[in-house]
Amino acid sequence: MSKLTPSQSETTFAERLKFVQSAMECAANRAGRSASDITLIGVSKTVGRDAADAAYGAGLRHFGENRVQDAAAKFAAARPDGSRLHMIGQLQSNKAKLAVQVFDVIESVDRPSVIAALRSAVAGRERPFPILLQVNIAREPQKSGCAPEDVEKLVATLIAISELDLQGLMTIAPLTDDPEDVRPVFAGLRDLRDALRNTNPGLELPTLSMGMSNDFAVAIEEGATHVRVGRALFHG
Repeated sequence: MSKLTPSQSETTFAERLKFVQSAMECAANRAGRSASDITLIGVSKTVGRDAADAAYGAGLRHFGENRVQDAAAKFAAARPDGSRLHMIGQLQSNKAKLAVQVFDVIESVDRPSVIAALRSAVAGRERPFPILLQVNIAREPQKSGCAPEDVEKLVATLIAISELDLQGLMTIAPLTDDPEDVRPVFAGLRDLRDALRNTNPGLELPTLSMGMSNDFAVAIEEGATHVRVGRALFHG
């Protein structure tokens, strides 16, 4: 498999973006998929607003942030039209109210207390708030995300809450030198989504957010609809 980082001579964000998009397209082709069906989320947590705005100018539209308060400060000024901000870090219940004001989607919902806090935070809104359920497929003790065996119960809870729109699942794979080592993690999230569809008729769960700078190509081959890329975009 080809490397997933551009050469040192490709130093501009536009060049790195082109490289990542090309790698995404190649992975999609190998899987018999269309690259247009895969959303690139630029993980902008390590860069400032100027860099995020420059990335938008180069064509990036989706941005991922880990911390609610940092994102609130960084994006205090109005964001450009068409941009979307994803919460991808662990969410504390006491930050739920601010989180739904700052973010367009929260990908890191993983426990009942967070679900309850979000439900309270979005009460009275006209449209359900988009969320993903984060699952710790690899069962890494240092990682957030619910255990796979807890997913069915949490999904049942979320289905019953009209204020929240469960759009899919998210996972973070272990960091390895060989992306092939984590292919079973991505396949596991896809299989879990498929099982949930079977047991909950009408539940589509169209979004699978999985894959980062080191392994997004494998994630795409296993069905990722969203990939979260930071280092390969912002640090080259």
